[in-house]
Amino acid sequence: MNTVANDTGESAPRDYFATTRWTVVLSAGRTPSQHSEEALAELCRIYWRPLYAYVRRRGHGREDAEDLTQGFFSRFLAAGSLEGLNADRGRFRAFLLASMKHFLANAHDHSQRQKRGGGIEHLSLDWTDAEGRAQFDPAAPGDPEAAFDREWALALLERVIGRLETECVQDGRGALFTEARRFLMMGSAAIPYAEAATRLGVAEGTLRVAVHRLRKRYRELLRDEISQTLAHPSDVDEELRSLQAALAG
Repeated sequence: MNTVANDTGESAPRDYFATTRWTVVLSAGRTPSQHSEEALAELCRIYWRPLYAYVRRRGHGREDAEDLTQGFFSRFLAAGSLEGLNADRGRFRAFLLASMKHFLANAHDHSQRQKRGGGIEHLSLDWTDAEGRAQFDPAAPGDPEAAFDREWALALLERVIGRLETECVQDGRGALFTEARRFLMMGSAAIPYAEAATRLGVAEGTLRVAVHRLRKRYRELLRDEISQTLAHPSDVDEELRSLQAALAG
């Protein structure tokens, strides 16, 4: 069973993420800036696949789901789309899903749809990858919201792993990351330190320290990424538990 993180008892500061992408978007209010629009586009770039999964689980075929997702973002990221945002919408995850539900409720008007590949030059949507992440059975669409939450959690983890890998490579620890990435979500007792140390050509004690630091940094990046989608830093722990539940479901 996958989990978002294995807590070792160390607590991260609850208030060191004062400014996030989502708070930048919210603060724009009725006067969006280029900075806030870029922050919104970046959030959408990271988390568009959960919306595609949601639409597919609603029973739409692949091409129809692509059209609907593309059309949604064409409207969602259009100039003026930030008007009326307020701090009550504390979670970007909930806001994005509610926005898609509203869009689908009006999607019977085919003139609202955009052809695949058009209308969003600043978002790269890899349909093949999105379709391959899950098996969509039209006869048994399942729970659309559960699919959305699970894909959101997976997108979050991919983002965190990517950031951690970049840091390790830049610091000359690429080999360590390649070997230890599978340890990030394992219990400490299950990690085969001796085996891995032999492959890396280092002492087991040295590897234990390195993996401990890597796992600690992973947890920090995880909390940071979660915070980027929230208006209130105090909600990080609750959102973390929700995403853990989504992966466990």
